[in-house]
Amino acid sequence: MRKQFIIFTAIAVMATFISCGSKYTPGTYEGGAPGIHGENVVLQVTVDKKNIKDITVIENHETPGVSDTAFARIPKAIIEGQTLNVDTVSGATYSSNAIIGAVTEALKAAGADIAKLSEGKEVADAVTAATEVLNADIVIIGAGGAGLAAAVSANQNGASVIVFEKMPQVGGNTIISGSAFNAADPSRQIPQGIEDSPEKHYEQTLKGGDNMGTPLLVKTLTDNAYPTLQWLESLGMEFQDHVFTVLGGLWPRAHKPVLPLGTGYLKTYTDYIASHEGITVLTDTRATNIYLEDDANGVKRASVVKAQGPRGIVVAQGHKAVIVATGGFGASVELREKYNKHWPSLANIGTTNHPGATGDGLALAGDVGADLVGLEYIQLLPMGDPVTGSLSGNIEQAVENRIFVNKDGNRFVDEGERRDVMTRALFEQEDTFMWIVLDSHNYPTMDTKNNFNETIQELVDQNRAVMADSLDELAEKMNVNADNLKAAVAEFNSAVETGGPDTFGRTLFQYKMDTPPYFAGGRMPTVHHTMGGIKINEKAQVIDTAGNVIPGLYAAGEATGGIHGTNRLGGNALADINVFGKIAGANAASE
Repeated sequence: MRKQFIIFTAIAVMATFISCGSKYTPGTYEGGAPGIHGENVVLQVTVDKKNIKDITVIENHETPGVSDTAFARIPKAIIEGQTLNVDTVSGATYSSNAIIGAVTEALKAAGADIAKLSEGKEVADAVTAATEVLNADIVIIGAGGAGLAAAVSANQNGASVIVFEKMPQVGGNTIISGSAFNAADPSRQIPQGIEDSPEKHYEQTLKGGDNMGTPLLVKTLTDNAYPTLQWLESLGMEFQDHVFTVLGGLWPRAHKPVLPLGTGYLKTYTDYIASHEGITVLTDTRATNIYLEDDANGVKRASVVKAQGPRGIVVAQGHKAVIVATGGFGASVELREKYNKHWPSLANIGTTNHPGATGDGLALAGDVGADLVGLEYIQLLPMGDPVTGSLSGNIEQAVENRIFVNKDGNRFVDEGERRDVMTRALFEQEDTFMWIVLDSHNYPTMDTKNNFNETIQELVDQNRAVMADSLDELAEKMNVNADNLKAAVAEFNSAVETGGPDTFGRTLFQYKMDTPPYFAGGRMPTVHHTMGGIKINEKAQVIDTAGNVIPGLYAAGEATGGIHGTNRLGGNALADINVFGKIAGANAASE
């Protein structure tokens, strides 16, 4: 097999289009439309009398990595089809609509008939149902953080790899994550006066999941977290020196990458893939079946994956193993409602997940006998954007330096508690709504960014946060009782002086909240993580319903269950996907 790195896309798959015949005033025009962060995507469109000739991006504040495919595909599709009736890119819907909207505004200025441009287009589809057969040592399903970690690890151990990804771009939930990576790290923690160890990490992780996690899997995670972080650094990834406590992390051991969101992880892996032979990544290619075949000893092994891609059916032979790394099911309302036993209905709750997190791997592995465990354990966060459910717009920087208040201006929970505890408390508040409140210790300048690469100035300008020079003024802008808000802040400041615990039992503190300007941002519950999934052992091998290893089948990341128990600690997801992705890749390569 010729070893190469290929990212397949589905831009204009052998299609021809019929122009709608619009007339324009020749020239170059600009148009803008709001994207996911509220700021305009600005495009420049050049037309002659009959045709759209060129589309250039002038201004773009969309999420790096997530929106890239939309900017590559949609302008091309508009020009090729001479139409505004083009498909949006799954996983980048806001950015897609912003691009189409910006082009629409520019074409209005050019005198176009927008209604006619928006009519249905005729497409001559040349996609065939031909079957393409590929071969590699290992086939991986899913190109999020776990899948790419497995691919790189397997390749480092001498294996050739094919990766199937159903979405138009790689990255999964990792690329839109807050990116915090938990690890006991003496090189960073000791200078900050933080006492920690893999044992402490293990104890908090196990207890944080109500002791329902599998102890050996938890120990595998916590013992390998720091070595895996060092492995990422050896691949070129950079983490900041300051270690902090992420929401629901319970301890200051979270590492923040230098690059925003999860782009550092993806850049690290894709840079490796681009510079090494032996890894082929196929996007827009959905795995539909895993097959077990008899090996030379008559043992049935996972070895073949069938998928549907832009060029038809693809069958990949994994001569050594198959790895499932398809993520969780947080974006599937159907599966959330099917498995939920511990929350009110989740049908109308938003999610932080990307649209592809629909639990595909559960069915794929289940069809070949895999055991599925802990599916009822679904994690919600109290940190969802009130409109989108996403984590973007969240003004908090670290657990130690902010409080939560309800619509009356009162605190209602220990803000350093477990995620499920905080979210249950939020469900009891009016409209399940809260404000995060903090001061300029967190934002010393208006250009200071949150954990999602947004400046506080941008959030204030977009009315996603409010700012004031006094607590009275802040309370007015929040429409809460000023006396209650001031009392909440005073109680917090008093606990900072004593070190706590305060009346809610909170023990995590750093600075007093006493330095204007003050900031507040609204938040609501959102579905974040699914702790249940495919049962694995410490080698990332998949276990069947009889308790036996399924030969040749591995799994890693949020597609798996049994690690986090009833509740995942904040910062453990990025550790989990990288630790077990690395383990799965190495062990699969040794088959």
